[in-house]
Amino acid sequence: MPAKSRLGQNFLIDAQAAQRIVAALGDVSGRTIVEIGPGRGALTDALAARAQSVVAIELDRELAAQLRTRFSDSPVTIVQQDVLNFDFAAAENQAGGRLRVVGNLPYYITSPILLKLAASHGSLEFAVLMVQREVADRVTASPGSRDYGLLSATVQMFGPAEALFTLPPSAFSPPPKVHSAVFRWRFAPRFAELKVDESQFLRFLRQVFAQKRKTLANNLRAAEVAPAAAFAALNSAGIEPNARAETVSLEAFAALWRDLEQRK
Repeated sequence: MPAKSRLGQNFLIDAQAAQRIVAALGDVSGRTIVEIGPGRGALTDALAARAQSVVAIELDRELAAQLRTRFSDSPVTIVQQDVLNFDFAAAENQAGGRLRVVGNLPYYITSPILLKLAASHGSLEFAVLMVQREVADRVTASPGSRDYGLLSATVQMFGPAEALFTLPPSAFSPPPKVHSAVFRWRFAPRFAELKVDESQFLRFLRQVFAQKRKTLANNLRAAEVAPAAAFAALNSAGIEPNARAETVSLEAFAALWRDLEQRK
């Protein structure tokens, strides 16, 4: 069946890459693995041979039907559903433990899927995900690098993300116009550790990264923080007054948020 561009379908055809991706999940012999977007089943094949059970979430109705037939005599369950509506907590309860996630994420919906996984972090141990290389660079970036931004900070508040390897367009059919990269995201939220409120702090991050070219002080001013309060809070948090958000660590952002909250 030909790929459907409207669904962002670029199917993995590199068998060696599929084995490397599944290997990055570690020992899955007693685990339930959730696969996002199995497509033509390249990763599913490798998972079926190793995992105790696999729940594969496929949006495309025709592909889901083909996969059900192909994996009918295996530990694979095909769920024809939008992953954004998938109940990870229910899957965790059925599995009897936290889940590991793997997937080749469609480029057009990568960020919403990452946010869905973040919101479901209590049910997840870690995820091994393949995305556009530029997205992987942003997700795994450190403060001070050109790729560090709102996506980096948001993802890393839910746990560390590490780059694993890159794949060329030729590893897929049809080949995309860009390289892809695989990263591993361990779910270990830092909100309690950094003494910040989850929803309020994530909103704060969106405000301080609102205009990347502006200084942190200017972004705070745009968020209606009084200049005097912003200056005092920046000083208290040990952040230079002319610093930009992409140079600031999560620890420093947390200190800044706590100080601003105390000044309200």
